[in-house]
Amino acid sequence: MVHQRKIQIRVPSTSANIGPGFDLSNSNKDITLTYSGEGSSHVPLSIHQNLITKTALYVLASNNIDGFPSPMTIHVNNEIPFGRGLGSSGAAVVAGVMLGNITGDLGLNKDRLLDYCLMIERHPDNVAAALMGGFVASYLRELDPKDFEAPVIPHSETLERETPADKTMDVDGRELTPTVPNGIGHYIKLNWAREIKAITIVPQFEVATATARHVLPLTYDRQDVVFNLQRLAVLTTALSQSPPDADLIFHAMQDKIHQPYRRHLIPGLPEILSSVKPTSHPGLLGICLSGAGPTILALAINNFDKISDTITKS
Repeated sequence: MVHQRKIQIRVPSTSANIGPGFDLSNSNKDITLTYSGEGSSHVPLSIHQNLITKTALYVLASNNIDGFPSPMTIHVNNEIPFGRGLGSSGAAVVAGVMLGNITGDLGLNKDRLLDYCLMIERHPDNVAAALMGGFVASYLRELDPKDFEAPVIPHSETLERETPADKTMDVDGRELTPTVPNGIGHYIKLNWAREIKAITIVPQFEVATATARHVLPLTYDRQDVVFNLQRLAVLTTALSQSPPDADLIFHAMQDKIHQPYRRHLIPGLPEILSSVKPTSHPGLLGICLSGAGPTILALAINNFDKISDTITKS
């Protein structure tokens, strides 16, 4: 008699940047993968190409486990739109790391799980928030090449390749066990005022993360960097204070590092950022792109429907 076990993993969507906070950075024959929800018509269903299962295989291989236990059915129900700046790839990576941890019975704690996430998703903002929950600040530690005894798998954006995630080879074609250093990224959970709620306006088109990054300049003027750093220092504290100060938060959410260069990718964004303000829309605290966009994120304490309707019709 085969013992059957059902496990559910839930990972939330996330929003990165929030105004000035910009981050520049086997044998499985009896495994069935099914998918529903957002992206179900075109997401890869091969366990060596799907980002969730590919990540899980990487975690297992890093612990000398050759693939999933079988037989096993993996069903993914995704409610996070792809390419909208809501952390879909980060959520998939977190789900994959958790899947590998559970199926391999590895018993990894959250800090160690984050290391595995950051071996694939090299920007810690979305994965740290999705894994730890809440309002999270994070950064990626600069790693010495000597920290790695084997190649890492590609960034989550380069999903498909011939070599499976659980099979890394040296120059002589010998199979290597992937190595995951400790403490790749660091994070801190920040306070968030309970009154503040997030409104997301999700356009019906995608902006590829690679495209959104390509439009950014290679260098920035010093005054623009100082502008963002000053406001970021204020914003992280302002969002924790109760009652929230709308004027303080609105001006602290201004940005000169990424939104000015991406606004042409999102029709109507310049008008929204310049016209929808706390003075004209009571309850509003601030507006920004969510991640690389095109989703628009608004923070507010009330009048949520009116604010979202105004932004949608702009």
